[in-house]
Amino acid sequence: MRTTVDIEDDLLTRLRAEATRRRVPFKRLLNRLLRAGLDAGPALGGGRYRCPTHAMGAPRSGVDLDKALALADALDDAGVRDKLDLRK
Repeated sequence: MRTTVDIEDDLLTRLRAEATRRRVPFKRLLNRLLRAGLDAGPALGGGRYRCPTHAMGAPRSGVDLDKALALADALDDAGVRDKLDLRK
């Protein structure tokens, strides 16, 4: 079956060189490599990614984790305030 595929120049150069080295037609080498790659299974993260979780304990009293941006803003303000206090 014929189809058109865009192969990057550097990869095409390597494929042609490998076909010459093995003394096989380009088409045969390409089919072998594609088949081997597909038979090898998912190499590009075919499975679902699972993000590891860690227990962080109970939050401090007065900290509302439902408003994370407000918490980050408050912590940033406290950091700036601490730096300014060091200049005095």
